[in-house]
Amino acid sequence: MDWPRLTPGWGRLLLFGVPPLLATAALGAAFLFLPASSSAAAAPPPAAEAAPPLVAPATPGLLVHVSGGVVHPGLYRMMRGERVYAAIAAAGGLSADADPDRVPDLAGVLRDGEQVKVPILARTAGRARAPLVDLNSATADELAAVPGFTPEIADGAISYRTNFGGFQKTSELVSAVGMDPAAFAIAKRYVHV
Repeated sequence: MDWPRLTPGWGRLLLFGVPPLLATAALGAAFLFLPASSSAAAAPPPAAEAAPPLVAPATPGLLVHVSGGVVHPGLYRMMRGERVYAAIAAAGGLSADADPDRVPDLAGVLRDGEQVKVPILARTAGRARAPLVDLNSATADELAAVPGFTPEIADGAISYRTNFGGFQKTSELVSAVGMDPAAFAIAKRYVHV
């Protein structure tokens, strides 16, 4: 068997050609054996999956201070577009010493940073609190005059007590008649069974 003979100049070719081949082989081996996470981190994200532009988050709502004649005065977070009656209801409704004649406009739209002041009854000997309205005997007009009631809710209360024998609890205004819980939080101070 004859061994191949190297022609003159092969030594130089090996000297200059083998190191780049070895470097290329080493780089190829490095890419094959690198963990997938590090190679994915080094690659730029494809243009089709570009991140959406940054958008400022929506504010979570209004911060309202409810004070005065409410059960739990304090700061409350309310949704935009809410009315004053909702802020009073969030504060537990009117307290026993709230002045029903000077309650702020319940239909007013709340603003961020607003203070809802519910006046308290003046402590005078001659001033008596209005009597509570009996849900089982009041007329539709008497019920409609109660804060938190609407003529429709008053008619619904009359219909409910006629068909089902009367109210057992004032909370039936919400569960059976369909009164809004915020309106009930105001009305419950003025009615009884």
